[in-house]
Amino acid sequence: MLVLGIESSCDETGVALYDSTHGLLAHQLHTQIAMHAEYGGVVPELASRDHIRRLTPLTHACLQQAGKTYRDIDAIAYTQGPGLGGALLAGASFANALAFALNKPIIPVHHLEGHMLSPLLSEEKPAFPFVALLVSGGHTQFMAVKGIGDYTLLGESIDDAAGEAFDKTAKLLGLPYPGGAKLSELARLGKPGSLHFPRPMLHSHDLNMSFSGLKTAVLTAVNKIRTETGCDAELPEQIRNNICREFQDAVVDVLTSKAKQALKQTGYQQLVVAGGVGANWQLRQSLNNLPGVRTFFPPMAYCTDNGAMIAFAGAMHLASAQPAAGFNVKPRWPLSQIVQ
Repeated sequence: MLVLGIESSCDETGVALYDSTHGLLAHQLHTQIAMHAEYGGVVPELASRDHIRRLTPLTHACLQQAGKTYRDIDAIAYTQGPGLGGALLAGASFANALAFALNKPIIPVHHLEGHMLSPLLSEEKPAFPFVALLVSGGHTQFMAVKGIGDYTLLGESIDDAAGEAFDKTAKLLGLPYPGGAKLSELARLGKPGSLHFPRPMLHSHDLNMSFSGLKTAVLTAVNKIRTETGCDAELPEQIRNNICREFQDAVVDVLTSKAKQALKQTGYQQLVVAGGVGANWQLRQSLNNLPGVRTFFPPMAYCTDNGAMIAFAGAMHLASAQPAAGFNVKPRWPLSQIVQ
């Protein structure tokens, strides 16, 4: 069965073809970073319009890459939510219109399930069961994964997601968009231990997290440094790098500690890490060093939003495919609504 996957939840347009026998055949991705950088963040209306422009040529390119035609497609999967309403509608309407025209079934996919299953696209795949850490700009959650569709929510961030905290802290430090990735680069140049920020909820005895207060701690430190140095403009370069390092250290410490707790609680020995922050070098290093645990990450190309994870998730849910008809999107679709 050949599944076409469509992803358009935020600022990346992804299209991919996944064959249930031969695996991933092709994927195409367009990122809107350059467009949104001018505004310092994602502009929803611009994101939606750009998805509309990109979907058809990306689909054509994907089919050409795989040596397939529209007639070869057996089902079409698309991101139904969560995400930006207009952006989701762009992908959902394209997917449903194409499915209707081809008389093919449609498979709505939860964006976070796509991320959670994306490490299964790697050559070295985890086996069920495992603990999944979903860590991105919109979500930070621990899940117990026993099989496809068999998920249990273990804990989540009660305020800012880890990726959101990265981006907000980067903006506070005056770093260019997308700030989280730049902050991580500068953290390599920072001196460990030169500052100390709190590790929120590190000892909460549950698997919930909080990163909003950490961002506030950075703001307090920046204001204090500016007062002490009389620097009203940009912070001295090394001080800025030290702040980046300590902030990243704090986030990684919390996520690593909670991951250990989740593995101990479930008794599992495999950890899957997915989502944009899963590309963070220090988080990868820390989680790869957990004793007695095998840690899996998706290939770097599939850490950000992409069509490959949607096509794969759709292929795993072929039994739930339905005829193309009326459709809707779910911008605020909690993952808890699809877990057992």
